[in-house]
Amino acid sequence: MRADRLVSVLLMLQQKKQVTVAQVAEELEVSERTVRRDLEALAMAGQPIYSERGRNGGWRLLGEGRTDLSGLKADEAYALFGLSGMSTTVTPELKQALKKLLSALPESFRDEAETAAASVHVDPAGWGGNGSGGAPRYLDALQAAAFCRQELMLGYLDRNGKETKRLICPFGVVLKGTTWYLVAGTDNGQRTFKVGRVKSVESTGNTFERPGDFDLGESWRQVVTAVDTLRGPESVEAIAEPWASEAIVWMFGSLAKPGDRFADGRVGITVSGQNRNVIVRRLLSFGRGAQIVGPPEALEVAKETAGELAELYCRPGKR
Repeated sequence: MRADRLVSVLLMLQQKKQVTVAQVAEELEVSERTVRRDLEALAMAGQPIYSERGRNGGWRLLGEGRTDLSGLKADEAYALFGLSGMSTTVTPELKQALKKLLSALPESFRDEAETAAASVHVDPAGWGGNGSGGAPRYLDALQAAAFCRQELMLGYLDRNGKETKRLICPFGVVLKGTTWYLVAGTDNGQRTFKVGRVKSVESTGNTFERPGDFDLGESWRQVVTAVDTLRGPESVEAIAEPWASEAIVWMFGSLAKPGDRFADGRVGITVSGQNRNVIVRRLLSFGRGAQIVGPPEALEVAKETAGELAELYCRPGKR
């Protein structure tokens, strides 16, 4: 997107005061010719930039000229404009902030940002009307508590549907698919809660200090890894056609791990899960597109299932 590059160039000028065409080209991974065209376009659009020739020359902003983007990088700014279409997760306050940010963009490429804002929409309901129906009731309260580092007494439904009380320190919330989760500290260490199971939120009046080395993204990756390990104690090895490999990854998600690509274009793939027999039978649905190659127990299940199918469909007069 050209507007993305133009914002990047402006931000570089604000940060470094002066840049060379070569520096911009290296930073944005484009040609120097492209950079020159972008700089000229910014100047023609009325941005206060000019070039200085000579050994120490380059492109500079005139005086204290600035385009106020609140310190955002270009890809971050455009990601935010895309988020404004996500009606189930973006608050009115954030939408208002995005409008202010939009007004700070140069008029020459403001239309592209508005297009980005109108190009994303999230429908949390599944086909037939099933789905989350929007953000959970206590999501905003949990986000605010995490931001302010407020200790909470949480009313929470356990797996058996019984409400319990938990004293927690909310570290942050994570959206996984259409489900919101809370990552929090407890007396028993860090725990993860489904926000949809939260029945009440009450501040204790106390604040807490988040661990200095805590990173929400890294913490969530560890949670996902642990859950996938629990979900996939059994595994099946297969060799799949490219189209089948993509479909298998779509079917099994993170439990499907593509591996080596063979000379004939096929891809090795490992699929994990709770039940090896179920995995085998789901892979067999791809026919010749996926060949099961191990372990031996999986091959036996494949042969047995293939025999059952042959008996069912190939025996004369069988109904």
